[in-house]
Amino acid sequence: MCDSKVSSTVKTGITFGSALAMVISYTNWHSVFWAIIHGLLSWIYVIYYMIVH
Repeated sequence: MCDSKVSSTVKTGITFGSALAMVISYTNWHSVFWAIIHGLLSWIYVIYYMIVH
């Protein structure tokens, strides 16, 4: 039961990170292509954005 909850939480976090990266990317660059790339890189791009801005 605990493993299922952890797995669900991790999946939710990864999905949220991807969505957040895509929104930040599209807002900054106005490019669907870069939004998809940054969505694939997800949390790496979110952390990069926080450090740079």
